[in-house]
Amino acid sequence: MTHSLSTTLELGFAQALEATPTQLAEVGFGILTEIDLAGTLKAKLGADIAPQVILGACRPPLALAAIEAEPSIGVFLPCNVVVRSVDAQHTVVEAIDPDAMVRLTDNETLATVATDARERLSKALQALGSGQ
Repeated sequence: MTHSLSTTLELGFAQALEATPTQLAEVGFGILTEIDLAGTLKAKLGADIAPQVILGACRPPLALAAIEAEPSIGVFLPCNVVVRSVDAQHTVVEAIDPDAMVRLTDNETLATVATDARERLSKALQALGSGQ
């Protein structure tokens, strides 16, 4: 059972972080939030981790359909997309697998929404991976 969709880019972190929202927009997702996880952990705990940013991606028609199918689905929204540095030339971009929402809620009425979201996120990740 998988919980994420992922691609590894032959790009530095800054380039990948710039390219990711653009590619998500190409498939209809906007970015609602951006959390600098490495910066936050450094400021709050003094911890040093590789650069890592969480992007809160949303496609409002899918969010509405999901909420109509499962009123408590908001705990899974927005769709988190993580851009994480591996080394100077490689960055991982991961997105939550929308199918996980269906499995965790045991609500099959979410399947259509999850399939649409999964196809869009997969297409964005695929384009990122091939656009190097």
